Amino acid sequence: MSRLLDRTKVGKYILLKQKRSDFFTKWKDSEKQAAGTAGSGPEAETSEEKRKESEDLRNREGYKIRCPKCGKSVDRDRVVKRKYICYECNGYFRVKVNNRIRMVADPHSFEPWFTDMPVSNPLDYEGYEEKLAGAREKTGLEEAVTVGQCKVFGEDMVLGICDSRFLMASMGHVVGEKITAAIERAIERRLPVFLFCCSGGARMQECIVSQMQIAKTSAAVRKLGEAGLLYCTVLTDPTTGGVTASFAMLGDVIMAEPGALIGFAGPRVIRQTIGQELPEGFQTSEFLVEHGIIDGIVKRENLKKTIYFLIKAHQGREGEYARFLPGTENHFILSEVLKEQSWNERPRNAWDKVRAVRRVERASACDYIEHIFDSFVEAHGDRSFRDDPAIIGGIGFLDGQPVTVIAQHKGKDVRECQERNYGMPMPEGYRKALRLMKQAEKFHRPIVSFVNTSGAFCGIEAEERGQGEAIARSLTEMSALKVPVLCIFIGEGGSGGALATGVGNQVWMLENATYSILSPEGFASILWKDSTKAKEASEIMRITAQDLKELGIIEKIIPEFGGADAGTASAIGGYLKEQIKGFLKEFQGMTGEEIAAQRYERFRRF
Repeated sequence: MSRLLDRTKVGKYILLKQKRSDFFTKWKDSEKQAAGTAGSGPEAETSEEKRKESEDLRNREGYKIRCPKCGKSVDRDRVVKRKYICYECNGYFRVKVNNRIRMVADPHSFEPWFTDMPVSNPLDYEGYEEKLAGAREKTGLEEAVTVGQCKVFGEDMVLGICDSRFLMASMGHVVGEKITAAIERAIERRLPVFLFCCSGGARMQECIVSQMQIAKTSAAVRKLGEAGLLYCTVLTDPTTGGVTASFAMLGDVIMAEPGALIGFAGPRVIRQTIGQELPEGFQTSEFLVEHGIIDGIVKRENLKKTIYFLIKAHQGREGEYARFLPGTENHFILSEVLKEQSWNERPRNAWDKVRAVRRVERASACDYIEHIFDSFVEAHGDRSFRDDPAIIGGIGFLDGQPVTVIAQHKGKDVRECQERNYGMPMPEGYRKALRLMKQAEKFHRPIVSFVNTSGAFCGIEAEERGQGEAIARSLTEMSALKVPVLCIFIGEGGSGGALATGVGNQVWMLENATYSILSPEGFASILWKDSTKAKEASEIMRITAQDLKELGIIEKIIPEFGGADAGTASAIGGYLKEQIKGFLKEFQGMTGEEIAAQRYERFRRF
C-alpha cells in the first residue's frame, strides 16, 4: 500500500510539473504573438469573453458575495454603493486598485507611472516567472503596487496602492523599485506622497533581494522628508512583515482602515514560531491607535476629504504664519450681558482661584478649540508605546491658516477624568506632543499649546518609562522650535508638568488661571509640614495671572467674562481667536532662526 501511495504521489508530482511546463510554454508563445498582434487571436478572444461573462454575472441584480468578516452572503450592489463595506456588520472588503483610485482621486486625473518595468527574478527561482505571469493574467496588474500622479479636489499628489490579489502584495524588487522611483519623482516635482499599504511581507522567491527593498524604500522616504515634503500612509488589511517594518510605518501621518490586521509578525507566524496564540483584537487598527503606533483610523467615506485636509495642512512656508482667508477679519464683539457679568464679578483671592480652576465644570481646551478653529483633526500616539489621553494633539485651521494644537485635558465628568488621568500626562503624552511639534516645525506650522494640569503623573509606571527625561526633552526641543509657539494657561499650571508644554514665544493666562512650582498643598507640606495651610500658601506663592504679569512671566491676561464655564466658553474662544491671529501676524516674514532666538531670549532674562 505504501509503495502504491508513493507511486501515486510521484505521478501527481509529474503531472503537476507537466501542467506547469505546458502553462509556461503557452504563456511564452502568447508573449511572442503579442508583438504586433496584442489582444488578437482565439486565446485573447476567449479570455475577453470570460471577462465579459464574469462582469455580466456581477452586474446581475441580486448577485451575492460573502463578507470576509461576518461570513454572511450579501448583495454585491449594496456593498459597492457603501464603498465595499458590509451592510450587515460594517466589515471592510479588500479593494482593487481601480476602485481605490475612484475613491480618492478626481475623475480621470490618475496618470500611472513605471508601467513597463521588466520582470525580475534575481535568484532565478524556478517557476517564479510562471507565478508572476499567472498573477498578471488573474488580476490584470503588472505588479503588486500601482503608482502614479493624480489630483484630489484639484490638489496634485503622488498616489501608490498595493493590491493583495497580486501574490498577497508581497514586496519584491519591482515593488520596491516602483515605490522608490515614485518617491524620487515626487521630490523632483515637489509633490506629497500617499501610499495605501497592504502586504503579506517579503516575497519569498526573492529572499535577500526582497529584504534589500526594506532598506531602499526607507532611505527614499528619508530623502522625501529632508526635502520637506509630506508622506502619508494608509494601512489596509493586511499590512505585515517587511512592509510594516519599512515604508508603511514611516509616514508623517499614519492612518488605517477600521479592523485592518497590522503587525510585523502576523498571527500565523507567531503561532508557528513560538506557539503563542494572540488575544482577540490584537494587531488591529484599533489596537495600534490605543498603543500609540498610528495617528488614527479613517473611514472610507472620509478618505478623500481627509487626504485633502492633510495636503492643505502641510503646505506651510517659512515666514508665512498668518495666511488667513480673505474676508475673515471679523472683530470680536462682547455682548452687553457678558459685559455686565464681567463688571459684577467680585475680585477673587488666590485660594478662590485655585478652587475655581479645579472645578470639573470649568471650560476645557476642547471647548475653546471648537470656537477658535474652523476644523480640528486629532492625531494619536507617541509611535512607541501608547496614546496618552491626558494630552490632545492635532491640526486645526484658523481662518484658513493651519495650526498645530497641543492641549492638556482633564475631562468633563468623573468618568472622563479617570480615563484621562485627571489631566496628568505620562511620559508618552509628552513624547506625543513633542512628535507633533517637530512635525509642525518641518512643515512651517505655528503651534498653540493649551496648558491645564495639576502636574505630570508621578507613579511607578511613569518613572519606569522616563518621566523626567520626557519632560527635559520636551523643554529643550521646544526652546529651539523654528516656528511661532503660543502657550495659553487655561486652568492649573502645575510645576514641570505644565512647563513641559509651556515654552512659548509668548505665554498667556486666563484671568483666574494659576501657575506655580507645585500645588499650594505641596508647598505647605514641604515648607511648613502642614498641608492644611494650603490657603495661606496660595497667598504668598504669587501664582495668579495678575502676579505673574507683574513679574514678567506672562505677556497677556485673557478675560473670563464672569467665569470660564459653558456659558462663556464661546465668548472666550472668540476673543482668543482674534488675539491669536494678532499674535501670528507679529511673526510674518521672520526666519525660523529669528523666531527660536526670540524665544531663547525670552527665557534667558529670568
